[in-house]
Amino acid sequence: MLTNLRVVLVSPRNPLNVGAAARAMSNFGCLDMRLVNAYRVAVDEARSAVKAGAVLEKASEFATLAEAVADCSLVVGTTSIGNRELQHSLRRLETGGLAIRKHLATAPVAILFGSEKFGLSNDDMTYCDWLMRIPTRDEHGSMNLGQAVAVTLYELIRSPRAVRAEPRAKKAATVEQLERFNQLLLEAMRESGYIQDKTADSTERKTRRLVKRLDMPATDSEVWQGMLRQILWKLKH
Repeated sequence: MLTNLRVVLVSPRNPLNVGAAARAMSNFGCLDMRLVNAYRVAVDEARSAVKAGAVLEKASEFATLAEAVADCSLVVGTTSIGNRELQHSLRRLETGGLAIRKHLATAPVAILFGSEKFGLSNDDMTYCDWLMRIPTRDEHGSMNLGQAVAVTLYELIRSPRAVRAEPRAKKAATVEQLERFNQLLLEAMRESGYIQDKTADSTERKTRRLVKRLDMPATDSEVWQGMLRQILWKLKH
């Protein structure tokens, strides 16, 4: 799904951040990293990042942002806003993600992430069609570069339909399995002294109803029976 996506890091300076961004890209299947005016030492050190080497080895380096986004038909800049006055429309990640996903189906899209210290410059933003922000609290608005890339990519690949999908039903325990469990439980209760003679019948009925309400899967029933057998062995020896 993210084959048309270009993640563009503008003036990155910290090798750990570059490595973390590459790792996030690898996690979510986005393999086109573009580095603009990157600090040479940071790039060289980041290329040794664990399990992120493939993305970094293939990363393209550009002297200017214009070259990095030349093949894209939509360019979106990320920002934490801060105190600057924006000249572009600003969307939250959720709504921006919808627009980006739609565009990715037919054409390349670039998402720009600015330097760790200053973010995107006003000049960088002139290349953007619009801006996008991850909703964070006002007291700590900016995110680590690698984290910002990871959160953004997750929003792009997540499927709202998956949330609504019914979980796979587990095979329910049979009446026979539940009765074996119930008898072992009652035996453990007797051995421990929990069941008293005067209330034995009532307690056994309550226990059977309780076991039925557990809606226990077959595999859980077998596990519980094994536990109770061990408990009974300990009580009797």
